[in-house]
Amino acid sequence: MSTGQKYKARFNTSLPNGDSLSLTVWPGKTDPTAEVIAVQISRRTGDSWETVGRIAVYHTTDGKYKLLPERQVTSTQLKAEALEIGASGERYE
Repeated sequence: MSTGQKYKARFNTSLPNGDSLSLTVWPGKTDPTAEVIAVQISRRTGDSWETVGRIAVYHTTDGKYKLLPERQVTSTQLKAEALEIGASGERYE
């Protein structure tokens, strides 16, 4: 979501194992009357929270729902993956 964008609704609860379950409703980027509904589970690791599961659905004003593609959920995963640049096949780690 872009910087400064405000969610429409947010709900959060603690699970019995200490994880956090949250549901957030965001306005659509191109159609502010549409909504993005995101549900995620986060786990406390040291001094911060790590997202361990996430699903997001796009809801249009005409009542249609579409599952959004998965995205990277932790910075640790981003660092662990090799970055492939262009068609040359060069890999950077």
